[in-house]
Formats: sequence, C-alpha cells, structure tokens
Amino acid sequence: MSHLMKNFARPEKAEEVVTYGSLDPAVQELLLAASAVRQRAYAPYSGFKVGAAFRSTLTKQIFTGCNVENAAFTPCSCAERTALTKAVSEGATEFSVGAVLAYEPDVFTTPCGVCRQFIREFATSDIPIYIAQAIDERIANKEEPLRSDDPVLCTSIFNLLPSSFRTYRK
Repeated sequence: MSHLMKNFARPEKAEEVVTYGSLDPAVQELLLAASAVRQRAYAPYSGFKVGAAFRSTLTKQIFTGCNVENAAFTPCSCAERTALTKAVSEGATEFSVGAVLAYEPDVFTTPCGVCRQFIREFATSDIPIYIAQAIDERIANKEEPLRSDDPVLCTSIFNLLPSSFRTYRK
C-alpha cells in the first residue's frame, strides 16, 4: 500500500546552518530584498516585523512582502503570503527559492503553518527556503543588514512541511 504515499513531499536536502558570506550572490540578493521590505512591515500591535522574498522560476523576478497587522488580528497577512499573493497577482505561480527575515533572540523564525501550506501550493518541487535574523540595531545605525558571518538556516518547503499535499493539478 506504499503507493498511497507516492505523492507525499519528501525533503531532497537536510537542513543546515551556514554563514551569509558563504551563500551564492543570488541567495544573498534575495535575503537583502527580504530585509529591505521588512522595514515596511505594518506591525503596530505586535511590533514583530517580518520580510519575505521569493524568486519566480520563469522570469527570475524577486517578489517581496512584509507582514500587515490588523486590530481584529484574524485578517492579518504574513510576509510570506503577502509576497506570494503579490507574485500571483502579477502572473508568477512557480518559485525556485524563498527567504524570510525576522528577529527573535537566539532562534530562527520560520514561516507559520498557514504560510508553509501557502508556499507549498506554489512549490512543484522542494524549493530551498533561507531563514536569517534581522538585527534592528544595524538598520538604526545604517549598517549593512547582514554580515558575512551571520548564520542562515538553509531549509526547504518539504523540510518545513513534510508529507504535505497540494491539489495535484496539471
């Protein structure tokens, strides 16, 4: 009966932590785009700003988004969903890589469960997701947001959402 599991998402690569400086320039560009858009986050209730960026598989264009809060909380939009919705509204529906930046001391902030499923909807394969910490003090001091020795979590949508499903549309 193992055929019933053939469509389950299985990670192609194990998660690892590397330094920002060791990443490919295209990945660094994506992380910097997520960092820049994070500054536009509308987070008056939590103060927790998040930025996300996804690269279109077809055009290589980067689509960014930040979190947008609301007093009613339920209609809030996470950065990942904002970026992907923006991309879809402009015609992009497949992505080769994503990046997310937020700040919580001593831990990486990965996408929430809803965002993981939202990313999975547009992932036809196991796309890499890069997670880094945004240091607000650097922004305030007009320093580079990411340094060569900053840690970056290299994960993927299938690592974040194992055994996931999608609509299997053609």
